Amino acid sequence: MIILARFSVALLVVVAIMFGVPGLSSAATPTVNLGAAEGFAVLSGQAVTNVPNSVITGNVGLSPAAGTNYAGLTTSEVSGTIYAVDTTGPAGAAGNNPSLVNMAKNDLTTAYLDAAGRITTFTFVAGDNQLGGQTLTDGVYAFGHASTANITAASPLTLDAQGNPNAVFIFQASSDLVTASNSIVRLVNGAQACRVFWQVTSSVTFGTRSTFVGNVLALTSITDDGYSTITGSLLARNGQVALNHTTINCLTCEATPTPTLTSGLSPSLTRTVMPSTGIHTGISAFGNSASLNIAILLAGIFTVAILFGVARRKG
Repeated sequence: MIILARFSVALLVVVAIMFGVPGLSSAATPTVNLGAAEGFAVLSGQAVTNVPNSVITGNVGLSPAAGTNYAGLTTSEVSGTIYAVDTTGPAGAAGNNPSLVNMAKNDLTTAYLDAAGRITTFTFVAGDNQLGGQTLTDGVYAFGHASTANITAASPLTLDAQGNPNAVFIFQASSDLVTASNSIVRLVNGAQACRVFWQVTSSVTFGTRSTFVGNVLALTSITDDGYSTITGSLLARNGQVALNHTTINCLTCEATPTPTLTSGLSPSLTRTVMPSTGIHTGISAFGNSASLNIAILLAGIFTVAILFGVARRKG
């Protein structure tokens, strides 16, 4: 009877995990570690140009290009430190620290490769406004080129943490990322900009007065057409970052405990997005077949019933 009881408990735990009973589930998507690049509102490999006046909260760095490749940016526009690999940066900049800025660039490359290598939750087909109008939850999302914009002004992109401040959103752009003028990316239900990552294989262009959130990890360049507001960071591995009356607020994540047991999906389950709505839902890893899960459950119940009958006869 003791063996039977233990078997029954084990079976119930397995069934609970399968069906996502509150209290037994997987953790959220792991975040991307920016390393020494964290805290940089702007980081560039080639140049940082600026049409004054921009407002930047966070550090600014340039490497391996020399400090002479800063253009138009002044220390009065930066609430942080402007770093260079030499002493030729903007007047008054105190950040001649090649060791730090080179480390930040190396860590940016590591973070870029990490984000690019994540297994996707859902892939949006190439075309205009793939992301606009979507409401997405914790996950990894891939998308391709848009002839005009990936996000339009009429269709905001909403990132929903569903009450979990540790929710992570990773976007993988196989080409460029373009936002239309007056487009919006917004956070709801506890989502944090510091846990949003945009890995872009080419360049990024923000249309005039875009409102955007997240850490942009671009292989080449990042350009603001003017007056955009970015909550996050603009990090370009090889190209330039071009600012134009840009507001950037680089925020670090609030410390939040990571629960060992949460409500949702088990590690054996994958997540996907319903293309018609953009809503992120849990689907079984077993060929997405609910009937198979039910068959497994019924088989378990049948086994317990047989063992219980045997135990009673022996008793």
